[in-house]
Amino acid sequence: MNKRQIESIKARQILDSRGNPTLEAVVVLNDGSIGRAAVPSGASTGEHELAELRDNDPSLYLGKGVTQAVGQVTQTILPALKGKNISAQQEIDQILTALADDQGRKLGSNAMLGVSLACAKAAAISYRLPLYRYLGGSNANILPVPMMNILNGGAHASNNLDIQELMIIPHKAESFSQALEQCCRVYHRLKEILKEKGLCTAVGDEGGFAPNLGSEDEAFGLLMQAIDRAGFMPEEDFVLGIDAAASEWANPIPQSPDESMPDKPYTLPKSNLSYTAEELIAHWEGLCAKYPIRSIEDPLGENDWQSFVQITHRLRSRIQIVGDDLFVTNPERIREGIGMKAANAVLIKPNQIGTLSQTLEAVQIAQRAGWKTILSHRSGETEDCCIADIAVACGAGQIKTGAPCRGERTAKYNQLLRIEESLNSSNSLHIARFGLA
Repeated sequence: MNKRQIESIKARQILDSRGNPTLEAVVVLNDGSIGRAAVPSGASTGEHELAELRDNDPSLYLGKGVTQAVGQVTQTILPALKGKNISAQQEIDQILTALADDQGRKLGSNAMLGVSLACAKAAAISYRLPLYRYLGGSNANILPVPMMNILNGGAHASNNLDIQELMIIPHKAESFSQALEQCCRVYHRLKEILKEKGLCTAVGDEGGFAPNLGSEDEAFGLLMQAIDRAGFMPEEDFVLGIDAAASEWANPIPQSPDESMPDKPYTLPKSNLSYTAEELIAHWEGLCAKYPIRSIEDPLGENDWQSFVQITHRLRSRIQIVGDDLFVTNPERIREGIGMKAANAVLIKPNQIGTLSQTLEAVQIAQRAGWKTILSHRSGETEDCCIADIAVACGAGQIKTGAPCRGERTAKYNQLLRIEESLNSSNSLHIARFGLA
């Protein structure tokens, strides 16, 4: 009898970092091992990502409850997985995907991912291995560079900044712990500067500061000042990254022949500025020439493939063009993007695709094409820190998990510190170098 079989699966409704319900799955094996996983949720979501299952009952949690997804775990998923070999992650995930298809995609990414991750955690515990080692084997020894979001805007904050994330990236650190310390130093210096200027130091969904600012230039100027005050040199010690989340700016496509296409398909909702795709690309080129920006995520809309091709052609030799809403961690969309040369990096969010196996496949496809890969949290997070392990397991090289503020963000950084300590003790540590070379 196989000692590592799924004995039971259950789920419960818990809260994420925005006070909204999310799903937590628990997988119990017949050797007593228990794996538990909680699922994050995004505020700025791509239209092509796998949808969550929500209750839509306005009398409970304003319609955001996940009791239906909890029910799917016990009523649909458990009967299909009970007795399965926990070591067969790919088979487990194929069953989950088939169930979702059979159910008309009604399982929801939250039910699927919760169970998929909980199975991997239960297996790792059963084999007495850390999750990163169970998933990545002996080659899992590269710590990711943090892309730390320290100024929030867009859908992640109620301020007047249209760019969703402004990030600092320490690309000269010799270890993850050193990179984290450097980022924290800049973060605290930024807070000092904001206080001195009489600006708000409240934080957004991902822990970054969210003051009202006069312009993008003021925002970038604050980052440059903070880096300098922390004792570092912009470009030499730190480069910058942005997540434009430009899908949020795309004007609606006309639904009837009587409506005409807008002259400028992009309108920034907070500043009310409008751009054509060409003007928006030129805007990003200008910012990259003015500031040490080396990574731009979602610079254009999630359906604007040709404009992604254009900006990648123009900037790829020096700028990381990251697709998030464009690819939504979907292996097929990533393959399409590789064929079109529509980016040179991809953001990886497990809940966009629904299973761990598909997430790892997405990473492998991108890496084989020479693209950079970035593991990412969501704005609605939990204390679950599995993306830290996944980043190390697949050698992602970079990670986005917010500012060094709010427990659901620091949980991921703290887990990476633990992994670094473990790797140091076995003399197998390397920190990834940020860059496109």
